[in-house]
Amino acid sequence: MCTAVGAAVLVALATGCSHHDGAATGTGPAATATSPAPAGTPSGYAEMEKKVNAAESAANAADRDAASDGK
Repeated sequence: MCTAVGAAVLVALATGCSHHDGAATGTGPAATATSPAPAGTPSGYAEMEKKVNAAESAANAADRDAASDGK
């Protein structure tokens, strides 16, 4: 389940950044929702970051639910 969500997030990020020439910036562990977007960040970055955070949260909730079903 987690692999499928991870793949979906990667596809969404690749699609969102496909119009951008060069590597995406601000995607490392130091980039957080509270940190400002780096200069030169493509438009829609904040929106995509919110979607990624929501997807990660949903994946974590699904993992917790699956773990509690297995007890």
